[in-house]
Amino acid sequence: MAISLEKFIHSLDLRALPRVLQIQSGIYCQGSIYEMFGNECSLSTGEVIKVIGFKINKLIASTCENNEGSQFSAKVELPLNFPGLYKVVADKTPYVSIEEIARKVSIGPTRFGHPCFYSAEDIKLANFTIKHGEQITFNSVEEVNGTMAVNCVVVRNNQTHSFTLPLSHEGEFYECEDDQIYTLKEIAEWKIPKCRNRIVKLSNTLHMWDSSSPFPKNFDGRLILMPVYEVQAVMKFRKDIVHILSDLDVEVKDITDCYDIGSFLQPLSLEDIFERTSKEFPMVAEIMEGPSASQKPYNLLSTGKEIVIYKKYQAARVLASEMRSDSSKRHFLIPMSYKGKFKRRPREFPTAYDLEIARSEKEQLHVVATKSFVSLHKELFSVSVGDQFLVQQCQTSEVLYEGRKKLIDVLACEQILSDSYKKVLLPMYMEGGFVEVIHDKKQYHLSEICKEFHLPFNVKVSVRDLSIEKDVLAAAPGLQFEEEITDSYLLISSVSSPMESWEIPVYRLNMLVHLLSKDVQTVVPPVTRTMVEEVSKEEYYMLRRYENLTLHPPPRPPKKPTTAAPPTSAVLKQDVSDVLQAPKNFCIDTTKKLCSDQAADVLELQVSCQNDLVHRENQKEMTGKATLVETTVIKDLARNYEAEDEEEHDYSYIDEKIIENIREVFHDTSIRNKHALSRGRRDI
Repeated sequence: MAISLEKFIHSLDLRALPRVLQIQSGIYCQGSIYEMFGNECSLSTGEVIKVIGFKINKLIASTCENNEGSQFSAKVELPLNFPGLYKVVADKTPYVSIEEIARKVSIGPTRFGHPCFYSAEDIKLANFTIKHGEQITFNSVEEVNGTMAVNCVVVRNNQTHSFTLPLSHEGEFYECEDDQIYTLKEIAEWKIPKCRNRIVKLSNTLHMWDSSSPFPKNFDGRLILMPVYEVQAVMKFRKDIVHILSDLDVEVKDITDCYDIGSFLQPLSLEDIFERTSKEFPMVAEIMEGPSASQKPYNLLSTGKEIVIYKKYQAARVLASEMRSDSSKRHFLIPMSYKGKFKRRPREFPTAYDLEIARSEKEQLHVVATKSFVSLHKELFSVSVGDQFLVQQCQTSEVLYEGRKKLIDVLACEQILSDSYKKVLLPMYMEGGFVEVIHDKKQYHLSEICKEFHLPFNVKVSVRDLSIEKDVLAAAPGLQFEEEITDSYLLISSVSSPMESWEIPVYRLNMLVHLLSKDVQTVVPPVTRTMVEEVSKEEYYMLRRYENLTLHPPPRPPKKPTTAAPPTSAVLKQDVSDVLQAPKNFCIDTTKKLCSDQAADVLELQVSCQNDLVHRENQKEMTGKATLVETTVIKDLARNYEAEDEEEHDYSYIDEKIIENIREVFHDTSIRNKHALSRGRRDI
């Protein structure tokens, strides 16, 4: 039976791929040789194609209106990279079975692929009852004891209960409200059910509309999204992958059951190659579809090129970010084979708790306070801007709290005075600000840093990697090593010029190949070329927030006692030269400024502190004198370093990408709120 291509896609289950289709009613686009704008537009009647996948190519959006005559306005075509962050409006139409949910909703291994539903009625399992209205998280679909089922999770009284629901289970299931925000591309990939439209709402009201905006001025942010799919297929006599839009006016017939599917070339993704056994390597493959031009430096892997795949393995990488205060900072994955050297840069610590985390036995942590803090307890120290400390250890101290003595966690430090040291205690909950003073001038290899220090760690390239033609890390004003990760890689080289080999990431490189029955000339790979991989914002969020933070949540800071507004008299003005002093036992001349390379480091951190002070002034009621002292000292510090370093670095603190900033703030706030809620429950 012939049906339209669009209806076929809507009825197709991804698990049933690949499928062989015969064109029953073709289409020819005049003026086109074979394709247009990268998409196939000429399909002859009787032609046979093998569908290997499909994805959403673009979205047709309608603005929701409250007019009595119409429910929505004219349609607008939106690309997946259309700017904005959106919230998903829960679908009010119920699903009638678990099978319908698994067939229409994307369920996958990442945070995006864990949809939540609730049942209109109680679900009784063997030793567990799911209450009606209780949120059920769907994690994965797999075969359990010969039956296809969905692995689910319910959180009840802070305890996680895991169970499975068979696809055959029927009921009335509704989508739960989703408090997260997403880009349009993320919604297209994960949050649009098949055969259903999706209503979304812009979460950032600061989005600016100009004359080129496709939406009306009174647009309230609500959109109805209708997807247009792109089919990936293999044709009988072509080696490349063809792309066909689902709205192409053709009719097709599924002939998979009566056709030799092996007569087509077999496209394999890098994930498919990685699943092969180690005994099958090395192998020769031809690239059917190379990476996009934006995935540099992998644009050398062009379509039609033959490569040797020597082996698969897991490799360590360090995730690093540029030290910039604006949203344009880049992110990198650095291999342990990187041959450059690094010098340390000062770290910034927002609380005393962060000082405890960064403390190490290897060396004593020396910091300068960039914000004042007034203690409510006489047993604890009040900090002024410019105070210097040597961090000692964490301990407990007895304080008078609401008329009763109470033990709290504190950080023991030595305050550095002009000619002596004073033992002080800082409360662990202290919300202050500290900048590290560095006395270590040694240059480190990447492996040495990972072995000797705790991450995150701030550095700057002092000696670039000469084996790399263009070392992108050397141009960065500074880098923060955030964490060490392990990822999957394939080692490849070119068949035509096997002089060097590359490591290519399995899960971040979109590439299709087919295997060739050629013998590999040598099983020993050539010299491996060091490759610093620049990751996109989306990939960075996946690495840092959606996966790692879920598996390894950060330690919770101790609960902060109730505080009152600090008295103005407690804030002491201090000369800028005091801030630049270092302890005598480090053999540093107190009459000189910090060395020029460290000056640039502290400058950036201090200006960031200044911005934070301005923000806090708008958020809280602060005494005018305290704010004036802090701001004056930090400005004086910035001026001291600015003259020496302005030629070397050009710092920009203007946010030109407000969408990314809103997203970062949203996720950071969401994580903090979850930890705060968890602590509150624990205290109760």
